[in-house]
Amino acid sequence: MNRKIGIRIEDKYVMERRVAITPEHVRKLIQNEGIEVAVEPSAKRIFSDDEFKNAGAVLTSDLSAAPVIFGVKEMPNAFFEYQKTYIFFSHVIKGQPYNMPMLKAMMEKKCNLIEYEKITDDAGKRLIFFGRFAGLAGMINSLWSLGQRLAVQGIENPFSILKQSHLYHSLEEAKSAISNVGEEIKKNGLPKELCPLTIGFTGYGNVSKGAQEIIDLLPVIEISPEELLNLTDPNVLNNKVVYKIVFKESDISLPKDADTRFELQHYYNHPEAYKNAFEKFVPHLSILMNCMYWDIKYPRIVTKDFLAELYAKGEMKLKVIGDITCDPNGSIECTHIGTEIEDPVFVYNAQTRKPKMGFKGDGILIMSVDILPSELPRDSSIAFGDALFEYIKPIAKADYNQQYELLDLPGPIKRALILHNGELTPDYQYIKKFL
Repeated sequence: MNRKIGIRIEDKYVMERRVAITPEHVRKLIQNEGIEVAVEPSAKRIFSDDEFKNAGAVLTSDLSAAPVIFGVKEMPNAFFEYQKTYIFFSHVIKGQPYNMPMLKAMMEKKCNLIEYEKITDDAGKRLIFFGRFAGLAGMINSLWSLGQRLAVQGIENPFSILKQSHLYHSLEEAKSAISNVGEEIKKNGLPKELCPLTIGFTGYGNVSKGAQEIIDLLPVIEISPEELLNLTDPNVLNNKVVYKIVFKESDISLPKDADTRFELQHYYNHPEAYKNAFEKFVPHLSILMNCMYWDIKYPRIVTKDFLAELYAKGEMKLKVIGDITCDPNGSIECTHIGTEIEDPVFVYNAQTRKPKMGFKGDGILIMSVDILPSELPRDSSIAFGDALFEYIKPIAKADYNQQYELLDLPGPIKRALILHNGELTPDYQYIKKFL
């Protein structure tokens, strides 16, 4: 039995240009798997309508004939149809209040919801993600932000020639530009106002690795968190290098009980027993790249109260926070919103506790673009589609009228099924309390 899938337009953000399934993947699905593909036309999508048409897809604004719909970001409540299957980043697994109306709409229409973020192997490791590209774009943007911020402050610097990620034609072009900055640093050094240039990364997963991939194009010396605290002797400082620091969970949080030793699994299971240990590092950082997963049950990494206390002592060394994690009012408490690509940064005044969009003002520059991988849309879409491809056929051909226990779906996809015919599946019953 042939099945049809639909690829929806992305309309949550003006600059969202990614797609979960590229024209090359569409061609393989049609020719090799016998799956029909309907694609909503989009003038902004990084792959043109003609590319999809030439791959064999049907261009149509009406996806009602497709029982399975693939997207990237959230879909409007009115878009969902009775007993259809939708695959996208739904952002509901933390009970996010802004998406509970969407989840309710899907439940009322007895929809099936597959969440990319929960497609995992048996050990719980994510299999399909944009994380590396969030890290890549986030680091490019943060270095660009540093250059622009310093320029506003009247400080000449080698980063001022950089551009925002989406203005480069490709990842390789962006990397070339960063490498050129690295050569300039090796040759002429950094301005004294910036030395030592220290860049800290919270976390060590795909997002952090992507961000480090960019920073490693500069002349980098990696030091430990403890070494960062002692990086004050002018005789050992080098103005022709960038100091990189990677922070693990044990650097960020400590047990409230001083007699208790940090244990990672205990931290995951009992975060309420831990407190912030990161604040001692913040005054020593030039850029903080926030790359780790966070939930409200964990201690915040940087609080508004701490920034107010730090700022009261005078101009901070910390120039930029690249909040790739981008949880509004979350681990970086002063990140009040996820910004948009066309308006990506704001300055947070720690004394007034007010943000001001743009590069000017007193305080710390925050880069918190919510859809960073869309700044590298072609590269990120190809990588995402490559990871997703093997699951598209079983998703398309599954009989969702079967009882949950009898569903013929690969394990990673079944683990990601949040709704089955409008009902929360066993692993996601906890979401009821947020509805």
